[in-house]
Amino acid sequence: MTWDRKTSSNYAILASIAKCWSLCPHGGRTISLRREGLETFVIAFAAVRRDGDTQPLRVTTTNAFASRWLVPRLPRWRKVRPNAPLDVIGTDGVLDLHAGDADVAIRYARTLPADGIAKEFLSDSFWPVCSPELLASGLKRAAGLRGQVLVHCWWSPSDLGAPTWQRWLDAARRKWRDVPESKHMDHLSFREELHAIEAVIAGQGIGIFSDVLVARELAAGKTL
Repeated sequence: MTWDRKTSSNYAILASIAKCWSLCPHGGRTISLRREGLETFVIAFAAVRRDGDTQPLRVTTTNAFASRWLVPRLPRWRKVRPNAPLDVIGTDGVLDLHAGDADVAIRYARTLPADGIAKEFLSDSFWPVCSPELLASGLKRAAGLRGQVLVHCWWSPSDLGAPTWQRWLDAARRKWRDVPESKHMDHLSFREELHAIEAVIAGQGIGIFSDVLVARELAAGKTL
């Protein structure tokens, strides 16, 4: 069972949510970046240079996205623009670009901001994931969740479409009769999404995460 940020699934629907890069109004350029990687991202960053390359370009995004997507691609940035310093601001708070708190923001959004300039460059799906060892222990069907540890990460209560375990379980019960109640599972909660991902990779439970954020583990067979 999956939530797709771009298309509806059979069991739960999320409106299109994309990670967007936003430019200050004086940036003057919009560049669509999908899955081709950081090369086009470099061009987008160049559009919002501040008084030449001597001042850092300030990029804000969530801690999890910074750690698991942006940071591994920074060597390519330094290779293409070795004299362009970068200041990565990891925070779940939304910084004010117009107030000058940052130059570029990479954020989740269901709709593009009405002010400034923004473009979608990634879309992702949320999947329940766990370690291969946990899967091999007999976790083949939803009924197998009984007695397992569900790993939660924080979503704002105002986000009614958030891919939470409660929503997943409610949707699963409309499909299967043997889905256990939440009280029949153990629970491990994290405020920081990055910590929840690390716990699942370590085999401490099952989480619901973006396939973009756990792409390396999925490709290597470290999470399923």
